[in-house]
Amino acid sequence: MSSIVFWILAIVTVGAALAAVILRDVFRAALSLVLLFLAIAVMYITLYADFLAVVQVLIYVGAISILIIVAVMLTREVWHGSPPGKLRIPALIVSLLLLGTMVFTVVSTKWETSGEPPMQPTTAAIGTSLFSQGGYILPVEISAVLLLAAILGAIVLMREK
Repeated sequence: MSSIVFWILAIVTVGAALAAVILRDVFRAALSLVLLFLAIAVMYITLYADFLAVVQVLIYVGAISILIIVAVMLTREVWHGSPPGKLRIPALIVSLLLLGTMVFTVVSTKWETSGEPPMQPTTAAIGTSLFSQGGYILPVEISAVLLLAAILGAIVLMREK
């Protein structure tokens, strides 16, 4: 049963990712990106990664997707679609190189898997490793300050106009 759910999610994820890249209408591409983020969150749930699923829904589906959709709706020129670019061939070459690197990495890596799902939620273990002694509290705080500075900079730039 779980393999059927996985393959359905895999097909939905790949289809949504292709739609986000291929669609000419940017609004529909953004909506397919929301579907992609939701499918990945459900995939995290099937892998018993509850913390990652909640973070995926809150940050990507809840914040970033809505930000992209609002930005698309507020931009007038976006409804005309992307103009044909001169950089399609170099972009194709870079994309194929990236695809080759990713395929090589996936094939050549020895993936260690566990035979059993975790017996308890993973949220407490992730929180303990992040915020305990020797954890990553300082980088989390530094990134929060950097995000605050970026938001203040964006407000200042918008006020000048």
